[in-house]
Formats: sequence, structure tokens, C-alpha cells
Amino acid sequence: MADIRAFAAYRPREDIADRVAALPYDVYNREEARAEVVREPMSFLAIDRPETQFPEDYDMYSEEVYRKAHDMLWGKIEDGTFVHESKPCYYLYEQTMNGRVQTGIVACSSVRDYDNNIIKKHENTLAKKEADRIHHVDTCDAQTGPIFLCYRENEAIRGVINRVKTEDKPVYDFVTVDGIKSRVFIVDKENEIDTIKSAFEGMDSIYIADGHHRCASAVKVAKKRREADPNPTGNKEYDFFLSVLFPDSELMIMDYNRVIKDLNGMSENEFLSKISEKFDVKEEAEAVKPSRKYEVGMLLGGKWYRLYAHDEIKSSDAVDGLDVSVLQNQVLTPLLDISDPKNDPRIDFVGGIRGLSELEKRCKNDCVLAFSMYPTDIHELFAVADAGRLMPPKSTWFEPKLLSGLFIHAI
Repeated sequence: MADIRAFAAYRPREDIADRVAALPYDVYNREEARAEVVREPMSFLAIDRPETQFPEDYDMYSEEVYRKAHDMLWGKIEDGTFVHESKPCYYLYEQTMNGRVQTGIVACSSVRDYDNNIIKKHENTLAKKEADRIHHVDTCDAQTGPIFLCYRENEAIRGVINRVKTEDKPVYDFVTVDGIKSRVFIVDKENEIDTIKSAFEGMDSIYIADGHHRCASAVKVAKKRREADPNPTGNKEYDFFLSVLFPDSELMIMDYNRVIKDLNGMSENEFLSKISEKFDVKEEAEAVKPSRKYEVGMLLGGKWYRLYAHDEIKSSDAVDGLDVSVLQNQVLTPLLDISDPKNDPRIDFVGGIRGLSELEKRCKNDCVLAFSMYPTDIHELFAVADAGRLMPPKSTWFEPKLLSGLFIHAI
């Protein structure tokens, strides 16, 4: 039984929402973040990445930097940049990318559900990455970046979404510089709030699609505050975290590709011979975008190849049967001696949003080998999480990203 609650968000004024909304903090490096805030001073990135307000060589993890984020956030609430909803609501957050539409429910999800594995994860988190967001959320007294969750399609929730989008006027309707259209609707009718809440209460599994580190950070802030609270009830604002929940039927996972910096001492011919023991190998005249499971594109020596896994290396196991696992277990570890892809400097990962041309670019600049992957399916993600297992690093790439700054949950 999932506890997914309505809440009274702080959100930007309607006339400036398009200028405030920003891509997530972690899609930018330090230089890019600074440039984006210069381009758009109202961008929420200034709060999400407060080091942009300091000299370039300033310690981005100093207490003054986090305090600056707090002061900017609450200053903008005081000056009316952000308004506070008058009552708890759900929100619909619709995104359109290349004609494909996905609509999520913006809500607050329960830390207890995360601890009890009702909200399920599929990847590990790194303490170092968590530490920054823990400090940011705790100092700001607010969650500013939503966690991307997904659920199995539900008829009752679909009915509310269809009614609201057909009959109500959006409070936000804009297109960002990357061409993604965003619309936001308020769901404030009591009967529809009850319908959504009851529908989620009937679910025993919700899944983290993207944002494992933000989610883990919110959970650890809650634990910290609970321990310091003389009257913890398990029902306070810090016991819930900002999230957007999408139905599985609308989500698209893109490929997450691999580029390699050396052949582990082998020549190109030696490597081709070795990989032919595991895959059927066919040279192609054009870049290879795999069209089915167990098919992999490979760029080696300026030539593209289509690889198709031999039956003996396929698997029905939830994790071992993933395409990224087959590549890891049959090629990266035994042939290239890359057994720890999260930390090995010889491998890098390229999100599918960058296209196959990025793989070709990398193989001309700093790499000698690239693999284009068939995307992980959302139901493969569910199967791994349901089994209490973890995917290999960089198994999923979701697009479009959720914008920050449209919804703020004060804790």
C-alpha cells in the first residue's frame, strides 16, 4: 500500500515559470552551470548549484555555498517569485518530446515506503554523491529536485488525468530551449484527490526510474531530522519526498552506450576474433542502432559492425539477461578486463540522447572502441527491482528530464 500524498507546493508565478524552470543540477559540469546562470539569471539552477554565485575557484562544498542556496530560495519566496499553494493538491506534469507525451502525478512519496521496499530501487548509490544533496536539502529546508518514479498503468488515475487535461486550463504551458514542451495542471477537486490517493494505496510496488541519489538523500535527511525531533510522528513533511510518478505505458528508456579507450593489449583483428566466439559479427556500411534484444552495434577501427549474441550467452535471469549485462559479462570483463565499470577510467558512458555520432566522435578523439546498445525495457527494470536485485551501472537513460524549480516541497 503506497502512501502518495497531495501537498501544497511552492511554485513559480505563471508569468516567469519558463524562465525559472531548469534542467537537473547534475546534467551540468561546473563551467556549464555557471554559463547557464549567466544566460538566464532567473534559472533555478542558481539555487540548485549555488557555487555559481561565487568565484570560480571557491570551494563549492563550503557551508557558505549551501547557506547561499537557502537564502536565495527563501528570498525568492518572500519576494513573490514563488507562490505557496493555498491547499494540498496533486499536480499533473505533462512533457512532450518529439511528439511523444508523458504525464506524471506530482506528489509527495513516503520515506517509510522506501524503507519498506514498496518504493523499489534498481541501482546502488554513492555516499559522496549523496552528501552534496543531503547538505543542500537540509540547509534549504526544502526538496527542490523531484524524484522520477513509475507505476503500472492504473485506470482510475488515467480517468482523472484525461478529465483534467481535457477540461481544465494549464497553469504553465511553455517550451524550453531544448524543444521540450511542458504543461502543468492543478488537481484540487476533493473527489479526484481521493481517487488518486486511493489508487496508489492499492499498489504494492512503485519504482524509482531516475534520481536514486536524490531519493537516498531525502531519506537520510528524514532520518537525521527524525532523530533530532522530540516528537517524531512518521507523518511530518520531512517524512515525505518530492516526486513525479509516471505510468509505465508512457515511458521511454533510451540506449546508454559505452566507449572504450584501449583494447587491453589486443590488435583489432585479435579482438574481432575473440568477440566472434560470443557473437555473430556482420560488418555494416552505416552506423548501427540495434533494433532488437541481444543485438549490439560496435564501432572499431572506423568500421561499424552488428553483433548478435549466440544462444549460449543469453539468459532468462532478471539481471544477467539484460543486454548491458551480456556485454559486461561476455566482453567488458573477460576480454577487456573492465570488471568495475563504475570506477574504471578506461570506459565511459554516452547517453542515447547524444546519438551515434557522439560515439563516432569519441572514437576519433580519445577512444578506440564503442558499443551502441538496445535500450533496457521498463518491464526489465521492474523485474530487477521486484527481485531485489541491481542493474549494472548506466543501464537506463530516461528522456525527457524532469525540470527543477516548478515544484518545491518545504520540509
